[in-house]
Amino acid sequence: MRPDLAELLADAHVVSLPMRVRFRGITAREAVVLRGPRGWTEFSPFVEYDDAEAAAWLRATIDFGWVAHEPAAESVPVNATVPAVEPSRVAELLGRYPGCTTAKVKVAEPGTTVDDDVARVAEVRRVMGPDAAVRVDANGLWSVDEAVVALERLAAFDLQYAEQPVASIPELAELRSRTDGLGVRIAADESVRKASDPLAVARAGAADVLVVKAQPLGGMTAAAAIVAEAGLPCVVSSALDTSVGLGMGAFLAARSMASGFAAGLGTAAMFAADVTADPLFPVGGRIPVRRVDVDHDRLERHAASPDRTAWWLDRVRRVHAALAA
Repeated sequence: MRPDLAELLADAHVVSLPMRVRFRGITAREAVVLRGPRGWTEFSPFVEYDDAEAAAWLRATIDFGWVAHEPAAESVPVNATVPAVEPSRVAELLGRYPGCTTAKVKVAEPGTTVDDDVARVAEVRRVMGPDAAVRVDANGLWSVDEAVVALERLAAFDLQYAEQPVASIPELAELRSRTDGLGVRIAADESVRKASDPLAVARAGAADVLVVKAQPLGGMTAAAAIVAEAGLPCVVSSALDTSVGLGMGAFLAARSMASGFAAGLGTAAMFAADVTADPLFPVGGRIPVRRVDVDHDRLERHAASPDRTAWWLDRVRRVHAALAA
């Protein structure tokens, strides 16, 4: 199903939402939220992605806004997210995720060191206690040798897994072999969502866990099919979505998540503003599985500048034309 451009943009709004802390190098998240016959949906590929990569995100937009999806649960457990901050800020940030017993900690941030990562993870473990699940995410920024050194030190904190510690599938396979005795699972994220074949990493035996994201994988329908075929535990995570996009992820997580893992869908807590009066904030360590209604006053208050609005709407037009072709 593919609506024509006029239908797609009939009720579309470009927003720029301020963030509480810098994440992925940005302090404001831009997105297009638009209404389809099934409810509000979202198009928010990162600005550096080309139109070919953004096409999967538009397929997800259409899938959630134009296709009926029934919630498979009332709520899903989520993790807290700790950016690459000083240890002194960890307790404050974790306080925004009430009830969460899992934390994902960003590591390998450019300009920081392994010592910084160890100090941050140590503080997360101290604040959350010995029974919490702690994962780290390097976004593929370590070499294999760097990852071996880092994971040897971080393993002392009983990691649930290390997410995309290195960039490529062959590197993941090598790292998994070299760190086999550490007891740290290797999870793949970019090697799933940015790959021409999202199942290649599973077929190569290069990961223990797959991280799946609804928008980059083409939406609920496509992502659920990948999870079903993967043969590995899968964790549904966000792509720094607004609460509208987090709702899409929650539907996917309720249908597809591996038992015992928390979804990475608590990231509304990282925003200083949202498009709805009822954001999908974690409560009791969980978020509800529901569609989100936007608040038009907030759309106006956080509307992107005219030039950025024009940039995003032109991007939608180009990607829609590419899908039609």
